[in-house]
Formats: sequence, C-alpha cells, structure tokens
Amino acid sequence: MTNLFNKILYQPLLDILIFLYNYLGDLGIAIICLTVLIRIILFPLFYKGAKDQAIIQKLAPKIKEAQTRHKDNREEQARALMAIYRQHKVNPLSGFLLIIVQIPILLALYRIFMNVNGLAAFTPTFLGLINLGEKNIIIIGLAALTQYFQGKLSLAKTEKSFQELTSMERMARQMIYLGPILTISFLYFLPSAVGLYWLTTSLFSVIQQIIINKRLDLNFEAGKTNKIN
Repeated sequence: MTNLFNKILYQPLLDILIFLYNYLGDLGIAIICLTVLIRIILFPLFYKGAKDQAIIQKLAPKIKEAQTRHKDNREEQARALMAIYRQHKVNPLSGFLLIIVQIPILLALYRIFMNVNGLAAFTPTFLGLINLGEKNIIIIGLAALTQYFQGKLSLAKTEKSFQELTSMERMARQMIYLGPILTISFLYFLPSAVGLYWLTTSLFSVIQQIIINKRLDLNFEAGKTNKIN
C-alpha cells in the first residue's frame, strides 16, 4: 500500500514541485502554482461540494419544515428530506466525500512539506524572506483569516436570531469561528510550506464561493435552483 501511495501520489507531486521550482526559482511560488494546479484538476469535485452545501443552506427553511412535519416518523422524515435533495439535485454528503478525496493528497503534500529542509533539490524560502521549513506567524494568520471568510461566504443570509436557526444552521455558523481556530492550532506546529498551501487553497475556495453565491442568487431569484451547473 505504501509503495502504491508513493507511486501514484507522493512521487508525482514531488516531481511536479521540483519541476516548478527549477522553472520558477522560488519554492514558495512553486507551492502556490502546485496548489492552483491541484485545485484546477479537482475543480469539478470542489465546485460540486461547495455548490451543494450552499444550496442546502438556502433550503434550510424547507428542511426544517419537513423535519417538523414528520418529527414523529423518522422514516417519513428521511423520505421527505431526500425528496427535497432530489428536487434540487444536491447530495448532502458531498462535503464529506470531498474531504475523503482530499485526504490522500494532503498526506502526500504533508510528507513533502514536512521534509522540505531535508530535500537537496530546494532552497526552502519564499521570495527570499520566509523560511518555509519553519512556522511563520504571518502565513498562519492569513490562512486563518482566509478560512474565516471562506466560512462566512458559504452561509446563506438570514435575519433570524441564533435561537431560531435549525441545528444545521447553528453548526454552520459555529464552524465560521471553529475553522480558523483549528487552522491556527494545526499550522502553528508545522513548517510554513504547509501553511502556504493551506492559504492558497483557501483563497481559491473564497473565489470559487463568490462565483457560486452569485450564480445561486440569480437562480434562486428566477426559481431555477435545480438548473445551476
């Protein structure tokens, strides 16, 4: 299994990073380019997952109504919820599936970046200013801030108080703050090469979420939620 992991993910990603580094002459810029390349390749999965979660946020009132209407019959409740998801062509598990898909890639990149000081192919600096083999508070802070905006953008606008929200909506709003806290806790003990990857992929997600939100708003106003691509 280890040999398969190295052959399919670790070595190809390392080779691409070395190629980018040799071409660009800066490891930080090479990491940014590698991250963007990964996000472009996985764009259909990321877009689908983010879009589905955004639609589910907007469907929260319908979901709550179905849960309340069938609160004494779990089987009917499940059928009603699935009917809502089918109508709007969303998969409530798409977010979790996306996480599962990312785990092997993250593990491969983690192995590469954790050993960045020990790889003879690299001078581990970003713009000649940041040692990517060590933690960097600026990168950590920017990554956490970007994570916050990403979470904020993924929420549907509402005038309801926190007490009036569904359990799903409350959890989503709590994650806005929990996400950055976890980001800081995670990156604080890792080389800033990992943080730079995290920051870049979060920025990509912010841009993607802005595009999704604009399209969703237009389609919801037109009553064509199930036609969003």
